[in-house]
Amino acid sequence: MEGTRRYRKFDREFKLEAVRLITEGGRPVAEAARSLDVHENLLRRWKDQYSDDPAGSFPGKGRLKPDEEELRRLRRENESLKEDHVILKKALAIFSKRR
Repeated sequence: MEGTRRYRKFDREFKLEAVRLITEGGRPVAEAARSLDVHENLLRRWKDQYSDDPAGSFPGKGRLKPDEEELRRLRRENESLKEDHVILKKALAIFSKRR
């Protein structure tokens, strides 16, 4: 098939090592990109992501950063508690009418 692109996937370790080449190794971005066979812009993006959040950068496919995962869990819990609250209000209304 012509015209379809296949994107390469890089694991977290590869990205971290690529960023390390630039930051700790002192190599220019262009040189590191050529040696790793990646585009310079991609390498710069990885460097920016790492500098923004070193611990949470490159979480992986389908995974969220720890803060985002906690937020998602709390939102689900909040929705569940809201549903419980509505059910209890309805039950209270039903039982209070019987008297």
